[in-house]
Parts: sequence; C-alpha cells; structure tokens
Amino acid sequence: MPVTYFPIATTTLSGADVSSYTFTNIPSTYTDLVLVASTFGETNVSFIELIQFNSDTGNNYSNTFMGGYVTGGGSNKNSNVPYIFIGHLSGWFTTDVPMTAIAHIQNYSNTTTYKTVISRGGSPATNSSPIVGLWSNTSAINSIKISLQSGTALKSGSTFTLYGIKAA
Repeated sequence: MPVTYFPIATTTLSGADVSSYTFTNIPSTYTDLVLVASTFGETNVSFIELIQFNSDTGNNYSNTFMGGYVTGGGSNKNSNVPYIFIGHLSGWFTTDVPMTAIAHIQNYSNTTTYKTVISRGGSPATNSSPIVGLWSNTSAINSIKISLQSGTALKSGSTFTLYGIKAA
C-alpha cells in the first residue's frame, strides 16, 4: 500500500500556557488534511476544542455533533458560529489525561467548494464525540487555528500534528 499520509508539521507546547496554536503556510499540494490534536486543559473543566481557518472569526461555520458520555448521551447542531468543533470533553477532566481529536479536512485546497471537516474526539475516561463541521467559504485553507471554547488555555504538553493526504 502506498504511503498517503505525509507529515507537514508537528509541535508540542512547552512552557507557559497559550490561548491558541496556529499552523501557517499550509502548502496546497495535497488533496486533504488530517489534524491530530492531543490537548491538555484545566482540571475538572468541560471544554470543546475548536478550529478556525485563514483567520476567519466570522459566523461562517456550522457543526453537527453527537456525544456519548459517562452519564448519558446527546446531540446538537449549530449554525452561523465562528468555529468548527473537533472534540468535546465533558467533565472529570484532569491535567494528566489529554483529549485527543482527529479531524479530516476535505478538499482543503479546492477553491470551488465549501470545506467539510469530519472529526472525532474525546477522552477514554469520559466521552467520545463524532462531529461534522462546515466552513462556508471557497478559499483554499492556508492556516488552521486551534483553541478551546471555554476560554481555558492550552497547557504545556499539548501536541498538534498536521498531515497532508495525497490520492493513491
């Protein structure tokens, strides 16, 4: 089987907490992207991991997600929001267990279609959340900003890796 995942960039946060991390100068030489985010946050805080493209903070995104939690389940949909959810962690969070999200960003360099993101994220101790997001913009994606909805900081040890996918 030919190799189709190519590492573009990876980073592990160290030192002071940061409000976000951004991949910049993403090359347009692949068909799709895969973002793997292993995020540490604050103890006992629920949070949702978010992404934004090309510094777009407008209400140009929508999300549909489901969640399976230790205490039950649920689903939700939101439109006209300034982000795409890629992972949701509900309660019982500790600083030594990361929330991991894997986001597939399809047709990211195509300039004739909106961008679709299919992700799953959570923590083995608390929940799992499949999510579908849409960026209502036809621009090629050249940067991805990762942050947390709750306003909590990304903690030291959080790791982000971006892969490019080439058609086999």
